[in-house]
Amino acid sequence: MAADPACVFCRILAGELPATIVAEDERTIAIMDINPATRGHMLVITREHHADLLSIDPEDLKAATLAAKGLAHRASDALGADGVNVLNSCGAAAWQTVFHFHIHVVPRYHDDPLKLPWVPAPGDPGEIATAADLLRGAA
Repeated sequence: MAADPACVFCRILAGELPATIVAEDERTIAIMDINPATRGHMLVITREHHADLLSIDPEDLKAATLAAKGLAHRASDALGADGVNVLNSCGAAAWQTVFHFHIHVVPRYHDDPLKLPWVPAPGDPGEIATAADLLRGAA
């Protein structure tokens, strides 16, 4: 898929916008997030423009996932992170703001202020079963 000249990540990849590069390979580039959730927050970006998880090429998805795993190890080793969140937002309703596939690698520390946006609570068993039936039928 061709680069999108309006896409901030495509512009970074083209060298038109600055970025702090942490790692790169033939399919991905990892940069520091300029709006970090925690110390060391990184983004793994595919070199090819894919709008989101639903449209990404399987090989690019595999490469991005493996890059995220490697960066999680780096965050633990180099920054002393106590844990790591790996997150992809797919669609505006899921908080996607840049429509170029990317994975957030967010180092977590016991004393960091970042909190989950929801509080897990038991769901309705009937609704869970109905959703599962619908999902099985969509396969």
